[in-house]
Amino acid sequence: MKRDVIPVQIRGLLPSANGVALFIGNETKVFVIQVEHNMGAIIGMALRGSHHERPLTHDLISHIFKGFGITVERVIITELRNSTYFARLILKQESELGSKLVELDGRPSDCLALAAAQKRPVYVVRKLFEEVEDMTEVFSRIGEEEPGEEEPGEEPSDEEPT
Repeated sequence: MKRDVIPVQIRGLLPSANGVALFIGNETKVFVIQVEHNMGAIIGMALRGSHHERPLTHDLISHIFKGFGITVERVIITELRNSTYFARLILKQESELGSKLVELDGRPSDCLALAAAQKRPVYVVRKLFEEVEDMTEVFSRIGEEEPGEEEPGEEPSDEEPT
């Protein structure tokens, strides 16, 4: 696996008219994945280690994983097709029978939210990393803020207004 993928991190978040731009990359290159406003807020919260008053969907999924002895091993951003990124979520389940790896297809935003919440590594397929547009210069111009420093919109809520 090490030769086929490149380790990356969420380097920053920037709210935009169409959602939130996630700047993903490493020291050599940064690229952008656009996500919905709510997903940007959830990822930002996870990166900061902050929590919503009530569990959000990704929190619930993490609790379910924990209850069944499942951990997120890693996330791999695999391809870009028709302007849509694809990702794989690699899960590991430990039980009295041993361990089992499961690989699931998922939206990068969901996979990145789970990886950020559980502090798990993120990778991108080398071929994809070489093909995506390098946004390092744009990222450096907006300032290399810590991931999640800027709040992309309001935090999502499932609570009714009082």
